[in-house]
Amino acid sequence: MNYRHAFHAGNFADVLKHAILARVLTHLSDKPAAFRVIDTHAGAGLYDLAGPEASRTGEWRDGIGRLRDVSIPSAVAALLAPYLDVVRDLSTDGASAYPGSPLLALRLLRPQDRLIACELEPTAAAALAAALGRDPRAKHVTLDGWLALNAYLPPKERRGVVLVDPPFERADEFSRLTHGIVNATRKWATGTYLIWYPIKERREPAAFVDALVRAGIGKILGIELDIGECGPGLRATGVVVINPPWRLADEMRLLIDWLVPVLARGPGAAARVDWIAGG
Repeated sequence: MNYRHAFHAGNFADVLKHAILARVLTHLSDKPAAFRVIDTHAGAGLYDLAGPEASRTGEWRDGIGRLRDVSIPSAVAALLAPYLDVVRDLSTDGASAYPGSPLLALRLLRPQDRLIACELEPTAAAALAAALGRDPRAKHVTLDGWLALNAYLPPKERRGVVLVDPPFERADEFSRLTHGIVNATRKWATGTYLIWYPIKERREPAAFVDALVRAGIGKILGIELDIGECGPGLRATGVVVINPPWRLADEMRLLIDWLVPVLARGPGAAARVDWIAGG
């Protein structure tokens, strides 16, 4: 499988992942000290929702497209503002651009903060370099994301978030994810880790979460969203946040309760936010 995120950019899984990332970065910005973002599987950085790939699947219409067309309650709007403001800024003058996680993060950094974005696939790596431009806060590297977990941890700032969003194109991706995260937390136990995964069946995601608990990781927040029966394609996704900001759990409960009916595509739509460890 040759995974290309352009087919899936802006879908319901991106909405969940990027809303959480924006909240984590907002909380990190509450303190003046600099922090670092490490994006291990960064992708192209910027996607055209009117382009051939996104138009072919139309997944964005049931993701970010639905958020464009709905009235958002004030409390939820405040939580989504950092994320949606970036999306809107990129979509001025009739453009249909959508940020990948590295560009979203870059737009939310302060002058003292830094981003390392890793992408190995040559075409995506070139697009990532163009998307990040010459911003001195950002560094793009052509590197396997799993190697980045060893190469860049711990960051010199000792504050920050590691986003791990692999393509899940290999049969052993959950094993690689488990090994990578457990080793990373041993090198940098106090960092925040945001880990995305698809839910196509329950066995491997459950084994992954159990392995994190067995490794002795003390604070793990689990967030999952199922958009209901919708035919072929992904219907459920999850995000694990290790060492989340202290207000994040309550924020996610408010946000997810609103997102379920907005993003639902069939019966059985549901979500959960719970502490897997700690809390």
